[in-house]
Amino acid sequence: MNFDHLYTPWRMNYIRGATKPSDGSCVFCALAAADADHPQVIARSQFVYVTVNLYPYNNGHVLILPYAHVSTPEALDPDALTDLALTTNRALAVLRDVYNPQAFNTGANIGAAAGAGIAAHYHFHIVPRWGGDVNFMAVVGETRVIPDTVENSARALKEAWKARYHDEHS
Repeated sequence: MNFDHLYTPWRMNYIRGATKPSDGSCVFCALAAADADHPQVIARSQFVYVTVNLYPYNNGHVLILPYAHVSTPEALDPDALTDLALTTNRALAVLRDVYNPQAFNTGANIGAAAGAGIAAHYHFHIVPRWGGDVNFMAVVGETRVIPDTVENSARALKEAWKARYHDEHS
């Protein structure tokens, strides 16, 4: 039997747990505190920031995260919730500019039992979708094919965000 191979070497750090800070601190809090020009961070607002997901379900998969280290949205104050909603709408517009998706999945996994990989820090997912993007690899091989790198996605989204919201805080 002849097997084709699909290499995804960027996932090995995730599998080995190397993406988690060795001191046990929160990776999302560390990213929030990173330099303003961090390549993974797309945009920042007063209470939340936008980042690409390093282990995306599809190209353009982004996360909206509060700066506050909370595990559930109920712990956020109303201004932070409003900022999260407005920033989500802005992210949707930028994703449309860059990828022209036909649809989106949005949502949050609140708690480990719900599937949250980092349950201690609430985060909201936006996943662009296209008709037919669930292909035979996902059905037969339990593998998702992502045609571009996370770095290219981050760069394109950051540029589009700045172009669209150039006169606002980012």
